[in-house]
Amino acid sequence: MEQAFIPSISVFQPHQIVCLEHEMSCLYAEVVQVATKRQICWVRPLLLSETLVAPSESDRPIVYDLRQGADLLWPVSLFRPALDTEVIPLLVQLETADREPESFQIARQQFNCFIQQVWQAYKSEFQAS
Repeated sequence: MEQAFIPSISVFQPHQIVCLEHEMSCLYAEVVQVATKRQICWVRPLLLSETLVAPSESDRPIVYDLRQGADLLWPVSLFRPALDTEVIPLLVQLETADREPESFQIARQQFNCFIQQVWQAYKSEFQAS
């Protein structure tokens, strides 16, 4: 699914959950601060949700825990407000998931891959105006 670029009518507020969509993945993050003059959003990633192309028996997305990872400073235009109804089930899935020792490393790799794909797809959004 391609991200729709809609000029930000309302500025995001601190602690608001936002979503950055790209293809079959969604990054959910908490807003820390917005630099309105530069249209940059400082966010703290919470989770990355990936929907499989082939439906599985559970139809639940794969969820990666990003709460121990790095923050991002990215263009506001890439984000949209996240709905409670979409975030809460993912957070529940995240909390009930088995904690394997290598899960943080896998989550970090998936996050890095996602960030690189988004950057490649929307390079023009990162150009200084």
